[in-house]
Amino acid sequence: MTPRLQHQAEEAATSPRSRRALLAGSVGNFIEWYEFGVYGYFATIIAANFFTPDGGSDAEGLVKTYASFALAFFFRPIGAAFFGRLGDRMGRRPVLIIVILLMTGATTLIGVLPTYATVGAAAPWLLTLLRIVQGLSAGGEFGGAVSIMTEFAPRGRRGLYGSWQSFTVALGLLAGAGIAAVLAGALSEVQLHDWGWRLPFLLTLPLGLIALWLRLKLEETPSFRRARGEKAPSPTPEAAAKQAGAGTPAPPAPVREQARAIALGAGRLMGWSAAGYTFLVVLPSYLQNTLDATFQQALVATVLANLGFAASIIPAGVLSDRVGRRAVMTAGAVLVALLAFPLMHVLQDSGASTTAKGVAVFVAGAVVGLMAGPGPAMLAEMFPTSARYTGLGLAYSLSNAVFSGCAGLIITEVIERTGNIDIPAYYVVVTCVVSAVALLTLRGDDHRRALRD
Repeated sequence: MTPRLQHQAEEAATSPRSRRALLAGSVGNFIEWYEFGVYGYFATIIAANFFTPDGGSDAEGLVKTYASFALAFFFRPIGAAFFGRLGDRMGRRPVLIIVILLMTGATTLIGVLPTYATVGAAAPWLLTLLRIVQGLSAGGEFGGAVSIMTEFAPRGRRGLYGSWQSFTVALGLLAGAGIAAVLAGALSEVQLHDWGWRLPFLLTLPLGLIALWLRLKLEETPSFRRARGEKAPSPTPEAAAKQAGAGTPAPPAPVREQARAIALGAGRLMGWSAAGYTFLVVLPSYLQNTLDATFQQALVATVLANLGFAASIIPAGVLSDRVGRRAVMTAGAVLVALLAFPLMHVLQDSGASTTAKGVAVFVAGAVVGLMAGPGPAMLAEMFPTSARYTGLGLAYSLSNAVFSGCAGLIITEVIERTGNIDIPAYYVVVTCVVSAVALLTLRGDDHRRALRD
């Protein structure tokens, strides 16, 4: 990037236009994770209403609920590939408008779905269909949101800008937990199971309309405009000389190179995906079904975990702008692996004080935030502009499909079969160790380099 273009990018990043882009990217991500959090927090209630036929056990219904949860995640890579391709060709703005419409519509419809008691076996199928639509739209959300955040950011601040994507994950999960806690306190158990669980899903409609308004005002990023300009029929003298010296022009991002980068990116995110969902979303059901906690106690624990997560994300992103993504994210993965069993044993100890358990879940969330803060910028730096939306979206979606979407299903099913209540810790440790190894392949100076055009 020439000094003039770098100066233009930095000016854009500090302008109101850039701040609007940051907000427009964040709000859609907030809605996505608010809904996924609500679904996780109300998993036991959804299981009773949609997935447990007469005579079915609570564990059976919960496993089926998490299977639907996982299915939506497995459609994320499809959405990332489809919408990412559109976003790399058409631009970030139009695709982000489409995905927020899909997400808002599907989530709102969940709030009015008939239950198993009303329409029988059609109920879980209808819910699963809407979860698939959510998965497709969520797959297209991350790549576009992170692209606009990091492409508007000046060099040296991408970690900060990208960390807002992860921060809105925490805000979305906290909002979902807060709504669930309010409803649990204001409604009776019968009311909550009968109709109260619908309210958080219906709330998505006004939130989605706000997000749509912000995205309609969004402009394309400087990086995308430059990349589109570079494809013009008459190249600049510098570009022509470069092509002449390189011989036959090659695609800017060969398929094989992209595939390697996507696989490596997914590996680097593995620990974040697994630990994040284990500690931040699956925790309520684990506490209720395995440790006999009440719904309110489980929600309080989840709120504390998400507060720890939120508190560390932006500082971690800022720190990664100074010392590098590799150092901060690797430290996070190693700390999660070292602390997983001790933290889990505190929760399992009936003699441990409430304060000790609160500190344990707060710390669990905070160490996950060390990986989540620099993660979006790290991914954006792996791909050129012509493939960034697709590449980082697929890496993130694949990692989440396997290690987040399956977290609840794997943990619940394995505990049910083995009776081993340490399964969440084993799951987190193994994934974080693999992730730490993948993170060590990062270059230490990636945070100082310009994004690839």
